[in-house]
Amino acid sequence: MSNVIKTRLVKIGNSQGIRIPKVLLDQIGLTKDLEMEVQGDQLILRAARRSREGWAEQFRQMATNNDDVLLDPSTHTASTWDEEEWTWE
Repeated sequence: MSNVIKTRLVKIGNSQGIRIPKVLLDQIGLTKDLEMEVQGDQLILRAARRSREGWAEQFRQMATNNDDVLLDPSTHTASTWDEEEWTWE
């Protein structure tokens, strides 16, 4: 069951903001960086996802499904740099 806490908008320069009680911040683990999204008549706040979060797992899944191939291999021509300098890890 969630707790409903009333608050007010406060003026911050040309914008408005809200104060989020510590108990709520602790409950959902919000930190400095947030994402905001509007869904209908609701404003959703959540911790910001890290850049490229989940990419490694998606790439593993692509390899498992053999989806990690060039869509049009005829357009790929390796350069000297590709052949001599590039290393796959």
